[in-house]
Amino acid sequence: MRSRLPGTACLLRTIGLCILLSNTAAYFGLTGREPLVLLPGPFSNEAPTGKAHLKQCEQMSLTRRQKRMCRREPGLAETLRESVRLGQLECRYQFRNERWNCTLDGRGSLLKRAFKETAFLLAVSSAALTHALAKACSSGRMERCTCDDSPGIQHREAWQWGVCGDNLKYSTKFLKKFLGQKRVSKDLRAQVDAHNINVGIRAVKSGLKTTCKCHGVSGSCAVRTCWKQLSPFHDTGRLLKYRYDNSIRVLSVTNAATGETELAGPRRHGQNPRNTDLVYLEDSPSFCRPSRYSPGTGGRSCTKDTSCQSLCCGRGYNTAMHLTSLSCHCQVRWCCHVECQTCVREEEVYTCKNA
Repeated sequence: MRSRLPGTACLLRTIGLCILLSNTAAYFGLTGREPLVLLPGPFSNEAPTGKAHLKQCEQMSLTRRQKRMCRREPGLAETLRESVRLGQLECRYQFRNERWNCTLDGRGSLLKRAFKETAFLLAVSSAALTHALAKACSSGRMERCTCDDSPGIQHREAWQWGVCGDNLKYSTKFLKKFLGQKRVSKDLRAQVDAHNINVGIRAVKSGLKTTCKCHGVSGSCAVRTCWKQLSPFHDTGRLLKYRYDNSIRVLSVTNAATGETELAGPRRHGQNPRNTDLVYLEDSPSFCRPSRYSPGTGGRSCTKDTSCQSLCCGRGYNTAMHLTSLSCHCQVRWCCHVECQTCVREEEVYTCKNA
């Protein structure tokens, strides 16, 4: 039986949140060229009014059930689009100095394979969607959810004090319902992808912290209001990049006690992957030269002392001198502006050779 995780139809292909893979399971991820075109910013903190959100829902490649959920929740379409932008930017930042730099070129072919890069894409996509949903609740863009329902915090008081907690509990529950996560397939690839999707969700959960604010005369802490707050998504991205750097190649084994298939790491390591480890099935290509998975590293900028040797794959690099204009000798004038001169600085720029 084929996997139903995270859905049976392509989820949000129009805005690049999914791709339909060979095993017919729908995987949401940063998988197309569309996000950079269809995701203008900045995003509004208010849900679309009137019938605007209905049009947004119809423009997305959703299942009938997902479209019904989208129509019932005016802020959902905008939140889904925001999650794509969030995940895309973080992926590019974390891999800015790597041979594979989260380029959109070759993304579809890459996601058909079970590389460690695929694992990161699925994890950062699920993390971005979880994070965006929780933030949408606390900002008031989602009508069917509100602030975090931590004990002792009244929603109305939280809004009054400006300490509306990020509702991670609701976002996680809603995400699983929206994606239709049910039974786990016996197919190894589906298990690996499901594992990595959950790693992304757990990464967001690990960054949830309790923040408190004191109220009282002269700043005394006679009354204290506490709320749940997510860490900046950059912290989540950094954690997932660490998981990527320490990812584990796995295989499928049968549990003698239960008869169910499980993911197992290399025998020489003597341990199975944890639920926080990113896992993959096959070794990645070098990404040095153009292929179906990436455009290669030719022409990429690098740093002479740190990244050029690895990034250029031994082909060497070109050196060029560029003139850069910048503000200098700035002074504050009364009142109230800053006057600066324009200076020109000569900088060396290094780019990898194509051959």
